Amino acid sequence: MEALYEAGLDESISYEVRPAPNNTEQRRQEIQSALEAERAPPDIFMMDSGWTIPFILREQTVNLQDQFSDDVLNRIENTYLQMSVETASHPDTGNLNALPLFPDFPVMLYRKDLVEEAGYDTSGWATEPMTWKQFSQVVADAQEQAGLEYGFTTQAAAYEGLSCCTFNETMSGWGGAYFNGLDNLFDAGGREVTVEGEHVVDAIRMMRAFMYGSEDEHALEGYEQIAPTTIVQWVEDTSLGPFQNGNAVAHRNWPFAIAATAVEDVFGENLGTMPMPYGVRPSETEYEGLGGSKHALGGWHFAINPGTDRLDECVQLLEAFSAENVQLTLFDVGSWFPMNLDLLDSDVVQETEPLGRYTDTLKFVGNRAVPRPVSDVWTEQSAHIYIEVHNAYTQSKSPEQAMADLHERLRDSEQAVEEQENNVN
Repeated sequence: MEALYEAGLDESISYEVRPAPNNTEQRRQEIQSALEAERAPPDIFMMDSGWTIPFILREQTVNLQDQFSDDVLNRIENTYLQMSVETASHPDTGNLNALPLFPDFPVMLYRKDLVEEAGYDTSGWATEPMTWKQFSQVVADAQEQAGLEYGFTTQAAAYEGLSCCTFNETMSGWGGAYFNGLDNLFDAGGREVTVEGEHVVDAIRMMRAFMYGSEDEHALEGYEQIAPTTIVQWVEDTSLGPFQNGNAVAHRNWPFAIAATAVEDVFGENLGTMPMPYGVRPSETEYEGLGGSKHALGGWHFAINPGTDRLDECVQLLEAFSAENVQLTLFDVGSWFPMNLDLLDSDVVQETEPLGRYTDTLKFVGNRAVPRPVSDVWTEQSAHIYIEVHNAYTQSKSPEQAMADLHERLRDSEQAVEEQENNVN
């Protein structure tokens, strides 16, 4: 509370944090139940940035554009990570309907000691993305040199994390998109579906090469076999285990994995981080903002319950949370990244172990984060995506057939939304 009072919060205001499920879907359902029952408190909800927009579209959040002071709105507009702000704003009006609290974005972790023993110079890797082809060669060489069971581990189970995150960022780094680029991510209905594009299919073919090698007729040529087939069963925690136990060269995960593996009793300073590798350069894709190193955008927002009878106090509290000293306190206490990524250069962050050692990578990737295309029908569309991508990953379907089937399902979903909107109008 002290940091909030220092930020200008009236000292007569305090707040109580209610426990909520760690599972993001369970939390979403609890919030939905409270809003449908018009129940308050809770006066403020902590919402996943991946599903805040549907609440905004249903007018189940307070329009903060009309509540925040000009100073706070300017701070958010000029210093906050803009992709995060978009996931907290109304897609049609652009009005801010939630306060971005902290962002989250993945990194590629790797065993710097093993890679260097395999003959590679890792200087500059913290902020210099490499191609997936080069990455696969590096990992294969280090795996062979060290005699490890695994090369690269990641999350590829049939769940939300595949559609929102691991495939989304891999596809984006190949220059592909679900819905014709980044221009219309959050407003479903009539969007052009582009999952049959060459770059989307190539992202899948690359992953097939990683898992099955040249024995797979659909594997992309020139890529080493570096990932176990069991990644199709793994989520965040299960994919971390082999890497944390010293059985893998590289691992894709969220920054909590840095905190778990950069400590002295695991890898210490032998842990390296790098941006996600990429498939094509930005100049090689038709979509602005895609290609090159891309990272799935996560994070959390604060939204005010429209049923609260303490609106003024809620607004004051959220305004205080936007202050830079509070952002730094949240990092110091909870390792929550500041929405102003320039604060990663501050002494508070730099001196925090072990994350402070990796801020160059974290700042680089934060500015290259891509959100999922969240809308009122994202839950349905996400399931279609992860089912068909998983079908392709597990060789149940060819990459082309899986994306053709996905195209049909997403097209039908978009058309249904468009027809519904036309009937209402």
